[in-house]
Amino acid sequence: MSTTRPTPTAFSRTADVCARGTPRLRHVPWLASVVLLHSSLSWSQALPVANPESVGMSSPRLEKISQAMQTEIDSQRLPGAVVMVARKGKLVYSKAFGSLHNDSATPASTDALFRIYSMTKPMVSVALMMLVEDGKVQLTDPVSKYLPSFKNPMVSVATHDPLYNGVSFKRVPAIKEPTLQDLLRHTAGLAYGELTKNTLVKQAYTDAGVYSTARDFDARNLSGAEMAERLGKAPLAQQPGTVWEYSLSVDVQGRVIEAVTGQRLNDFMQQRLFKPLKMNDTGFDVPAAKAARLAHAFAIDPLTQLPNKLIDVSQTPGNDSGGAGGVSTAPDYLRFCQAMLNGGQLDGARILSRSTVQWMTADHLGSSIATPISPGQLLLGSPGYTFGLGFLVRQADGIAPVHGSAGEFMWAGYAGTYFWADPKEQICAVYMTQAPSPLRAHYRRMLKALVAQALVD
Repeated sequence: MSTTRPTPTAFSRTADVCARGTPRLRHVPWLASVVLLHSSLSWSQALPVANPESVGMSSPRLEKISQAMQTEIDSQRLPGAVVMVARKGKLVYSKAFGSLHNDSATPASTDALFRIYSMTKPMVSVALMMLVEDGKVQLTDPVSKYLPSFKNPMVSVATHDPLYNGVSFKRVPAIKEPTLQDLLRHTAGLAYGELTKNTLVKQAYTDAGVYSTARDFDARNLSGAEMAERLGKAPLAQQPGTVWEYSLSVDVQGRVIEAVTGQRLNDFMQQRLFKPLKMNDTGFDVPAAKAARLAHAFAIDPLTQLPNKLIDVSQTPGNDSGGAGGVSTAPDYLRFCQAMLNGGQLDGARILSRSTVQWMTADHLGSSIATPISPGQLLLGSPGYTFGLGFLVRQADGIAPVHGSAGEFMWAGYAGTYFWADPKEQICAVYMTQAPSPLRAHYRRMLKALVAQALVD
């Protein structure tokens, strides 16, 4: 693998907005302005560009993002990345760093395509809430109303073996069936095979072929119906509605959407979410015509020295994984973020009502749901967060050792992607990379701090 990195002059070919809020001009200033403005409009109808100072942010302070990111690229801890920041609905920072294809050192560009993994989840949760607004489902509905294999579930519970002082697991009937609300807030009793310590569930998932690890994700080869059938027959890891456990719940949400609409998940989301918001590069695979824009990870992770294996998005999958199968760009995802920050609408296209967005970004765990691993610890290594309907939600301005405001919502992806929306500060930010490294939480915290310190109003 080549370790060559593009020099700063290589970025003159990248259509990006510099930290000063105006296109970078080279050679022929007026011509560059026209070309870059056209390019910014063609990304995917990106947000309007504004000078940072006009919306209460500092250009020199935003430039600290560039310095920090370039340091990571130069140190070869990141292959390439795109960072976009919007305030008050205006794009104030947009820049690509590093390389797109590590074997050829092709400079990254702001329209690069990324496997977003779990950042698919918030969008699919929005899609399910559309069906709530359509009157087709209710959050109190049991999952089995739409997916019969989830009827009368069994739960794998731990038992202590006094003779050998060990733990074993046995199946017992569930006290109640998981509901759609349980799916949305990860309290359905489902798990991830690579994360759960429940050995009976782990083995059941392996035997069913519904999940191995985030790297392999073999369930993409199954049809949606087959995936739901197999997963529904596996035991639950927790009694439904009692424990927050990050899980395959959003994959099941996708199957519910398909069962209710009669459409494939991608088709429904293209019709109701992606096309209305002009997210032209978002979906569940990358067509051949766009393959050259797909970002890649290092072959070997520089920190762990383990191979990086990302999902193959070159072909239509057997099922559209609502939990981990999405592909998008920074401009596309910024539009989704801004629509949610706006209370469910952008540029005249309404995807949800303001009341539904408020509902989704409220606390849905309360004091009755156990959190052995809290949502904030999982995402940021930080307390001070709860979970809503598809989003991590900040509970107060304080508590968390991370910049932010009460009410902000966010999520991230296995390969390093991250976004957050801060209603108080009117900020949307998106970070895209392909680096499934142990440093993921570090970069999330770093970028939050760098954006926050650029506020000057």
